[in-house]
Amino acid sequence: MLLQCSLFSFAEEAQYGPRTFAEGEKWTAIVAAYTPEIKAIDSAFSKMDDAQIDRVVTIKGVKYQLGTYKGEPIVIFTTGISIPNAAMTMQMALDYFPIDKVIMMGIAGAVNPEFHPGDIAIPERWYFHDESVYVNPDPSEEGKFVLPDYYENALKAYKEREKTDPHAPKYKNYGFMHPEEMSVIKEGWDSPKQMPYFSVSENLFNIAKKTLKTIDTIKLPSGKPIQVVAGGNGVSGSVFTDNASYRKWLHDVYSAQVTEMESAAVGQVCFVNDVDWLIIRSVSDLAGGQEGKNVENVFDAIASGTGTKLLIGILNEIVAE
Repeated sequence: MLLQCSLFSFAEEAQYGPRTFAEGEKWTAIVAAYTPEIKAIDSAFSKMDDAQIDRVVTIKGVKYQLGTYKGEPIVIFTTGISIPNAAMTMQMALDYFPIDKVIMMGIAGAVNPEFHPGDIAIPERWYFHDESVYVNPDPSEEGKFVLPDYYENALKAYKEREKTDPHAPKYKNYGFMHPEEMSVIKEGWDSPKQMPYFSVSENLFNIAKKTLKTIDTIKLPSGKPIQVVAGGNGVSGSVFTDNASYRKWLHDVYSAQVTEMESAAVGQVCFVNDVDWLIIRSVSDLAGGQEGKNVENVFDAIASGTGTKLLIGILNEIVAE
Protein backbone atom coordinates (compact mmCIF):
# COMPACT_ATOMS: atom_id res chain seq x y z
CA MET A 1 0.00 0.00 0.00
CA LEU A 2 2.82 2.43 0.88
CA LEU A 3 4.56 1.68 -2.44
CA GLN A 4 1.33 2.29 -4.33
CA CYS A 5 0.86 5.66 -2.61
CA SER A 6 4.45 6.66 -3.42
CA LEU A 7 4.04 5.73 -7.07
CA PHE A 8 0.72 7.59 -7.27
CA SER A 9 2.32 10.67 -5.70
CA PHE A 10 5.20 10.55 -8.20
CA ALA A 11 2.76 10.18 -11.10
CA GLU A 12 0.79 13.19 -9.87
CA GLU A 13 3.92 15.32 -9.70
CA ALA A 14 4.91 14.31 -13.22
CA GLN A 15 1.43 14.91 -14.62
CA TYR A 16 0.51 18.22 -13.03
CA GLY A 17 2.14 21.59 -12.61
CA PRO A 18 4.11 24.04 -14.77
CA ARG A 19 7.16 23.25 -16.83
CA THR A 20 10.53 22.93 -15.16
CA PHE A 21 13.67 24.30 -16.78
CA ALA A 22 17.38 23.57 -16.75
CA GLU A 23 19.34 25.53 -14.15
CA GLY A 24 21.33 27.42 -16.79
CA GLU A 25 18.31 28.80 -18.67
CA LYS A 26 17.86 32.46 -17.68
CA TRP A 27 15.61 34.79 -19.67
CA THR A 28 14.72 38.41 -19.10
CA ALA A 29 11.04 39.28 -19.57
CA ILE A 30 10.32 42.73 -21.00
CA VAL A 31 6.74 43.55 -20.17
CA ALA A 32 4.19 46.27 -20.93
CA ALA A 33 0.46 46.50 -20.31
CA TYR A 34 -1.07 47.83 -23.51
CA THR A 35 -0.62 48.99 -27.11
CA PRO A 36 1.24 52.36 -26.92
CA GLU A 37 3.73 50.90 -24.44
CA ILE A 38 4.53 47.75 -26.41
CA LYS A 39 4.65 49.76 -29.66
CA ALA A 40 7.36 51.98 -28.17
CA ILE A 41 9.38 48.91 -27.11
CA ASP A 42 8.94 47.11 -30.44
CA SER A 43 9.83 50.25 -32.38
CA ALA A 44 13.03 50.80 -30.41
CA PHE A 45 14.10 47.16 -30.73
CA SER A 46 13.40 47.08 -34.48
CA LYS A 47 15.99 49.83 -35.01
CA MET A 48 18.77 48.06 -33.08
CA ASP A 49 21.19 45.62 -34.70
CA ASP A 50 21.80 43.78 -31.44
CA ALA A 51 18.09 43.17 -30.69
CA GLN A 52 16.41 40.31 -32.50
CA ILE A 53 13.03 38.55 -32.37
CA ASP A 54 13.40 34.97 -33.60
CA ARG A 55 9.97 33.55 -32.87
CA VAL A 56 6.47 34.58 -31.83
CA VAL A 57 4.43 32.15 -29.73
CA THR A 58 0.76 32.72 -28.93
CA ILE A 59 -0.55 30.97 -25.81
CA LYS A 60 -4.19 31.38 -24.81
CA GLY A 61 -4.35 34.53 -26.91
CA VAL A 62 -1.24 36.16 -25.42
CA LYS A 63 1.59 36.88 -27.88
CA TYR A 64 5.08 36.17 -26.55
CA GLN A 65 7.99 37.45 -28.66
CA LEU A 66 11.10 35.33 -28.14
CA GLY A 67 14.54 36.60 -29.08
CA THR A 68 17.80 38.04 -27.84
CA TYR A 69 19.22 41.38 -26.74
CA LYS A 70 22.99 41.61 -27.15
CA GLY A 71 23.05 37.83 -27.18
CA GLU A 72 21.00 37.40 -23.99
CA PRO A 73 17.62 35.63 -24.27
CA ILE A 74 14.50 37.76 -23.83
CA VAL A 75 10.73 37.37 -24.05
CA ILE A 76 8.55 40.41 -24.73
CA PHE A 77 4.82 40.42 -24.04
CA THR A 78 1.81 42.52 -23.11
CA THR A 79 -0.04 41.74 -19.89
CA GLY A 80 -3.29 43.44 -20.78
CA ILE A 81 -4.76 46.24 -18.71
CA SER A 82 -5.62 45.91 -14.99
CA ILE A 83 -4.89 43.63 -12.08
CA PRO A 84 -6.50 40.32 -13.21
CA ASN A 85 -4.88 40.42 -16.65
CA ALA A 86 -1.47 41.33 -15.25
CA ALA A 87 -1.55 38.52 -12.69
CA MET A 88 -2.79 35.92 -15.20
CA THR A 89 -0.36 36.70 -18.02
CA MET A 90 2.61 37.10 -15.68
CA GLN A 91 2.04 33.72 -14.06
CA MET A 92 1.52 32.13 -17.49
CA ALA A 93 4.85 33.51 -18.65
CA LEU A 94 6.68 32.15 -15.61
CA ASP A 95 5.04 28.75 -16.12
CA TYR A 96 5.97 28.53 -19.81
CA PHE A 97 9.38 30.22 -20.07
CA PRO A 98 12.61 30.12 -17.97
CA ILE A 99 12.32 33.71 -16.76
CA ASP A 100 14.50 34.89 -13.89
CA LYS A 101 14.12 38.68 -14.33
CA VAL A 102 11.11 40.87 -15.16
CA ILE A 103 11.41 44.49 -16.31
CA MET A 104 8.04 46.16 -16.77
CA MET A 105 7.72 49.52 -18.51
CA GLY A 106 4.56 51.54 -18.89
CA ILE A 107 2.71 54.75 -18.26
CA ALA A 108 1.11 56.00 -15.05
CA GLY A 109 -0.76 58.87 -13.50
CA ALA A 110 1.32 61.21 -11.34
CA VAL A 111 0.44 61.41 -7.66
CA ASN A 112 3.59 63.33 -6.79
CA PRO A 113 2.65 66.94 -7.66
CA GLU A 114 6.22 67.60 -8.84
CA PHE A 115 5.84 65.21 -11.78
CA HIS A 116 4.97 66.30 -15.33
CA PRO A 117 4.10 64.20 -18.41
CA GLY A 118 7.16 62.31 -19.61
CA ASP A 119 8.85 62.21 -16.20
CA ILE A 120 9.73 58.75 -14.89
CA ALA A 121 9.30 57.00 -11.55
CA ILE A 122 11.09 53.81 -10.52
CA PRO A 123 9.29 53.01 -7.25
CA GLU A 124 10.95 50.77 -4.70
CA ARG A 125 7.64 49.43 -3.35
CA TRP A 126 4.19 48.74 -4.83
CA TYR A 127 0.85 48.73 -2.97
CA PHE A 128 -2.71 47.72 -3.89
CA HIS A 129 -4.79 50.83 -3.18
CA ASP A 130 -8.33 49.56 -3.83
CA GLU A 131 -8.42 46.41 -1.70
CA SER A 132 -11.20 47.73 0.51
CA VAL A 133 -14.15 47.31 2.83
CA TYR A 134 -17.26 49.29 1.82
CA VAL A 135 -19.38 50.07 4.88
CA ASN A 136 -22.51 51.90 5.98
CA PRO A 137 -22.45 55.19 7.90
CA ASP A 138 -23.06 55.00 11.64
CA PRO A 139 -26.60 56.40 12.16
CA SER A 140 -25.76 57.37 15.73
CA GLU A 141 -22.60 59.36 15.03
CA GLU A 142 -22.07 61.65 12.07
CA GLY A 143 -18.87 61.04 10.15
CA LYS A 144 -18.40 57.55 11.60
CA PHE A 145 -18.99 54.16 9.99
CA VAL A 146 -20.18 50.73 11.11
CA LEU A 147 -17.09 48.55 10.74
CA PRO A 148 -17.10 44.73 10.84
CA ASP A 149 -15.34 43.29 13.88
CA TYR A 150 -12.67 41.58 11.78
CA TYR A 151 -11.76 44.88 10.14
CA GLU A 152 -11.56 46.74 13.44
CA ASN A 153 -9.09 44.09 14.62
CA ALA A 154 -7.15 44.38 11.36
CA LEU A 155 -6.89 48.14 11.82
CA LYS A 156 -5.34 47.65 15.24
CA ALA A 157 -2.69 45.37 13.69
CA TYR A 158 -2.05 47.92 10.92
CA LYS A 159 -1.52 50.67 13.49
CA GLU A 160 0.92 48.52 15.44
CA ARG A 161 2.90 47.83 12.26
CA GLU A 162 3.29 51.57 11.64
CA LYS A 163 5.48 51.71 14.76
CA THR A 164 8.10 49.36 13.30
CA ASP A 165 7.77 49.63 9.51
CA PRO A 166 8.50 53.10 8.08
CA HIS A 167 6.92 52.07 4.76
CA ALA A 168 3.62 50.91 6.26
CA PRO A 169 0.59 52.77 4.85
CA LYS A 170 -0.93 55.44 7.07
CA TYR A 171 -4.43 54.04 6.69
CA LYS A 172 -7.51 56.22 6.79
CA ASN A 173 -10.84 55.86 5.03
CA TYR A 174 -11.97 57.63 1.90
CA GLY A 175 -15.63 58.12 2.71
CA PHE A 176 -17.33 54.74 3.01
CA MET A 177 -14.26 53.02 1.49
CA HIS A 178 -11.87 51.64 4.10
CA PRO A 179 -8.51 50.24 2.85
CA GLU A 180 -7.57 46.65 3.51
CA GLU A 181 -4.64 44.41 2.55
CA MET A 182 -4.12 41.48 0.21
CA SER A 183 -3.58 38.09 1.84
CA VAL A 184 -0.74 36.24 0.12
CA ILE A 185 0.38 32.62 0.26
CA LYS A 186 3.82 31.39 -0.74
CA GLU A 187 5.63 28.06 -0.74
CA GLY A 188 7.09 27.39 2.69
CA TRP A 189 4.44 29.41 4.53
CA ASP A 190 1.95 27.59 6.75
CA SER A 191 -0.85 30.07 6.06
CA PRO A 192 -1.58 33.27 4.10
CA LYS A 193 -0.17 36.56 5.38
CA GLN A 194 -1.41 40.08 4.81
CA MET A 195 1.18 42.13 2.95
CA PRO A 196 0.98 45.92 2.76
CA TYR A 197 3.37 46.12 -0.22
CA PHE A 198 5.81 44.29 -2.48
CA SER A 199 9.40 45.52 -2.80
CA VAL A 200 11.22 45.39 -6.12
CA SER A 201 14.40 43.32 -6.26
CA GLU A 202 17.34 45.07 -4.65
CA ASN A 203 19.82 44.02 -7.32
CA LEU A 204 17.67 45.37 -10.18
CA PHE A 205 16.89 48.55 -8.27
CA ASN A 206 20.62 49.12 -7.76
CA ILE A 207 21.20 48.53 -11.47
CA ALA A 208 18.53 51.12 -12.24
CA LYS A 209 20.23 53.66 -9.97
CA LYS A 210 23.57 52.90 -11.60
CA THR A 211 21.97 53.42 -15.03
CA LEU A 212 20.80 56.89 -14.05
CA LYS A 213 24.42 57.89 -13.43
CA THR A 214 25.63 56.73 -16.84
CA ILE A 215 22.75 57.16 -19.30
CA ASP A 216 22.42 60.25 -21.49
CA THR A 217 19.80 62.75 -20.32
CA ILE A 218 16.37 61.62 -21.49
CA LYS A 219 14.42 64.32 -23.27
CA LEU A 220 10.93 64.87 -24.60
CA PRO A 221 10.48 65.27 -28.38
CA SER A 222 10.51 69.01 -27.71
CA GLY A 223 14.05 68.69 -26.33
CA LYS A 224 13.02 69.37 -22.74
CA PRO A 225 14.87 67.12 -20.25
CA ILE A 226 12.73 64.96 -17.98
CA GLN A 227 13.25 64.09 -14.35
CA VAL A 228 13.66 60.49 -13.16
CA VAL A 229 12.99 59.57 -9.53
CA ALA A 230 14.27 56.23 -8.23
CA GLY A 231 12.66 55.25 -4.96
CA GLY A 232 9.45 55.83 -3.09
CA ASN A 233 6.14 54.10 -3.64
CA GLY A 234 3.73 53.26 -6.43
CA VAL A 235 0.11 52.13 -6.14
CA SER A 236 -1.94 49.81 -8.34
CA GLY A 237 -5.65 49.13 -8.55
CA SER A 238 -8.44 48.25 -10.94
CA VAL A 239 -9.24 51.95 -11.22
CA PHE A 240 -8.31 54.64 -13.73
CA THR A 241 -7.66 57.41 -11.21
CA ASP A 242 -8.88 60.81 -12.40
CA ASN A 243 -9.99 62.55 -9.21
CA ALA A 244 -7.99 65.23 -7.37
CA SER A 245 -9.39 64.35 -3.95
CA TYR A 246 -8.63 60.63 -4.31
CA ARG A 247 -5.19 61.48 -5.69
CA LYS A 248 -4.46 63.42 -2.49
CA TRP A 249 -5.71 60.47 -0.43
CA LEU A 250 -3.26 58.18 -2.28
CA HIS A 251 -0.45 60.55 -1.43
CA ASP A 252 -1.48 60.83 2.22
CA VAL A 253 -1.96 57.10 2.83
CA TYR A 254 0.73 55.54 0.61
CA SER A 255 3.16 58.41 -0.05
CA ALA A 256 2.68 57.39 -3.67
CA GLN A 257 4.69 58.75 -6.57
CA VAL A 258 2.44 57.30 -9.29
CA THR A 259 -0.74 55.27 -9.73
CA GLU A 260 -1.60 52.69 -12.39
CA MET A 261 -3.33 49.33 -12.89
CA GLU A 262 -0.84 46.42 -13.06
CA SER A 263 2.49 46.71 -11.23
CA ALA A 264 1.54 45.45 -7.76
CA ALA A 265 0.01 42.33 -9.37
CA VAL A 266 3.22 41.70 -11.33
CA GLY A 267 5.14 42.25 -8.10
CA GLN A 268 3.01 39.76 -6.19
CA VAL A 269 3.46 37.06 -8.85
CA CYS A 270 7.22 37.61 -8.98
CA PHE A 271 7.44 37.59 -5.17
CA VAL A 272 5.58 34.28 -4.91
CA ASN A 273 7.75 32.76 -7.66
CA ASP A 274 11.08 34.17 -6.37
CA VAL A 275 11.74 36.02 -9.63
CA ASP A 276 13.59 39.35 -9.72
CA TRP A 277 11.49 42.31 -10.87
CA LEU A 278 11.60 46.05 -11.51
CA ILE A 279 8.98 48.55 -12.71
CA ILE A 280 9.55 51.69 -14.80
CA ARG A 281 6.57 54.07 -14.97
CA SER A 282 6.53 57.14 -17.17
CA VAL A 283 3.97 59.85 -16.41
CA SER A 284 1.21 60.29 -18.99
CA ASP A 285 -1.24 62.33 -16.89
CA LEU A 286 -1.84 63.88 -13.48
CA ALA A 287 -4.45 61.39 -12.19
CA GLY A 288 -7.08 64.09 -11.66
CA GLY A 289 -4.68 66.83 -10.59
CA GLN A 290 -5.08 68.65 -13.90
CA GLU A 291 -7.57 71.37 -14.74
CA GLY A 292 -10.31 70.08 -17.02
CA LYS A 293 -10.25 66.85 -19.00
CA ASN A 294 -7.55 64.20 -18.50
CA VAL A 295 -5.26 64.17 -21.57
CA GLU A 296 -3.63 60.78 -21.04
CA ASN A 297 -4.37 59.91 -24.68
CA VAL A 298 -2.22 62.85 -25.81
CA PHE A 299 0.86 61.85 -23.82
CA ASP A 300 0.72 58.04 -23.63
CA ALA A 301 2.97 57.54 -26.69
CA ILE A 302 5.40 60.26 -25.57
CA ALA A 303 5.58 58.84 -22.04
CA SER A 304 6.06 55.33 -23.42
CA GLY A 305 8.96 56.67 -25.46
CA THR A 306 10.79 58.20 -22.51
CA GLY A 307 10.23 55.04 -20.49
CA THR A 308 11.62 52.87 -23.29
CA LYS A 309 14.83 54.90 -23.39
CA LEU A 310 15.41 54.19 -19.71
CA LEU A 311 14.42 50.53 -20.18
CA ILE A 312 17.12 50.08 -22.83
CA GLY A 313 19.67 51.77 -20.58
CA ILE A 314 18.84 49.35 -17.77
CA LEU A 315 19.00 46.36 -20.13
CA ASN A 316 22.49 47.48 -21.19
CA GLU A 317 23.61 47.44 -17.57
CA ILE A 318 22.02 44.02 -16.98
CA VAL A 319 23.82 42.53 -20.00
CA ALA A 320 27.10 44.08 -18.88
CA GLU A 321 26.89 42.55 -15.39
